[in-house]
Amino acid sequence: MPLKIAVQMDPLESVNIDADSTFAMMLEAAKRGYELFVYNVESLSLNEGVNVPGQERAQGRLTAKARPVQVRRQRGEHAVFGEAHTLDLAETDVILMRQDPPFDMGYITATHMLEHVHGVGPGRSLVVNNPSAVRDSPEKLLVTHYPDLMPPTLVTWDRQAIMNFRVTHGDVILKPLFGNGGAGIFRIKKDDENLASLLEMHFSRSREPLMIQRYEPKVRLGDKRVILVDGEPIGAINRVPAEGEARSNMHVGGRAEAVELTARDQEICRRIGPYLRENGLIFVGIDVIGDWLTEINVTSPTGLQELDRFNNMNSAGLIWDAIEARLKNA
Repeated sequence: MPLKIAVQMDPLESVNIDADSTFAMMLEAAKRGYELFVYNVESLSLNEGVNVPGQERAQGRLTAKARPVQVRRQRGEHAVFGEAHTLDLAETDVILMRQDPPFDMGYITATHMLEHVHGVGPGRSLVVNNPSAVRDSPEKLLVTHYPDLMPPTLVTWDRQAIMNFRVTHGDVILKPLFGNGGAGIFRIKKDDENLASLLEMHFSRSREPLMIQRYEPKVRLGDKRVILVDGEPIGAINRVPAEGEARSNMHVGGRAEAVELTARDQEICRRIGPYLRENGLIFVGIDVIGDWLTEINVTSPTGLQELDRFNNMNSAGLIWDAIEARLKNA
């Protein structure tokens, strides 16, 4: 039967229809005859009902101000919206949680709210990815549970520990733990005199620790994005940094190119796949530089359209197949 799908995302009107992974998933959903609705996370409301003395408390609802939408691959006219109305999310079959980070308290609160409806069956909606697992799997910190798969790494508030790590490894990368799109990432070379100033600036503005990693020169050859669906790799793209840029994110000018999975990539996927599958992390993108896993992206992974172009495949179709299987086998 056709599914009723709610998509929690940033404004659909402004997406790049040739690159956006959420749009690719919506196109595939439309192709399958699913009914689509879109809403912004800020329109979520959790109403726990009215408590009247002597009466049973009314059942609460998680709702959103949503618009029905039809999508098509036509620039400038890629979305046709219906009238906005209050949608009871428990009456949908699937909720795609696809708004971009930062992974802040607003994002975390949304995962708590979505837990009220997450599940399969009457009065429940399968949230992709599982909101509690997303909350428990910060993308940079999750990797630290696989220390043999990642480059030498330090997570700390301790400035002296950071200085000591830099002395040991020379060339290092500083990362905020909960950013996205490469924002706030710095490469500090062995002779760079700006480290102390950067630490002062960060800790004057944030109570969060920093992640410091050994710089991997192989990033000049590319930062590989491997897409996993229900714990299994379906392919990868290579993201090559622009000239003069240490970051390979396509948001900051990284160039996508075709690439094959190596034996090491397959080993990494075998190690993390069971965790992803068991925790309902259906659509995941991992980042691999050389032989090292650097991030496990579970919030709003990207790369589907680039993967399809290089490999002549339908990656969004594989994701929907996995979602349908979860609904059928629950």
